[in-house]
Amino acid sequence: MVGNLSQDEIERVLGTEMIAHLGCHAGGRTYVVPITYAYEDDYIYSHTAEGLKLAMMRENPEVCVEVEKIDGPAHWRSVIAWGTFEELAGADAAHALQVLLERYFSREAGETARGPLGPHRQGAVHPDAHLFRIHLTEKTGRFEDGARKRPRPTLVR
Repeated sequence: MVGNLSQDEIERVLGTEMIAHLGCHAGGRTYVVPITYAYEDDYIYSHTAEGLKLAMMRENPEVCVEVEKIDGPAHWRSVIAWGTFEELAGADAAHALQVLLERYFSREAGETARGPLGPHRQGAVHPDAHLFRIHLTEKTGRFEDGARKRPRPTLVR
């Protein structure tokens, strides 16, 4: 069975996963890249170093995010959300760091997740880290649950 996720199910997927695919578009190019993130109150929080992703979001802050939970080819949940990028500083950056640290250390996270955050447990940020958030303004979700089998198509020979 394939269907639409409820708003509660969308929130659950966003709140439990740690990897998203971020879509940016600027200068006539589209760029999709995986990011680690934490989710809180309609915001995706993340961090990055200086590079193409950051340059594109600065030029065009309207982005798209995809998050999925895949248990198998016929058992998955997928959320697509649109929102606006905002680079953070001061108290907003401190809050973002706290949200990210709580999320990263609530589960085992590898080097990619922690990346340029530096000595995380002390709350220090590497000088090359840029903290940002995406305010999600539209969210949609789909699922497939293989528990309900569809009839297999008959091969015509």
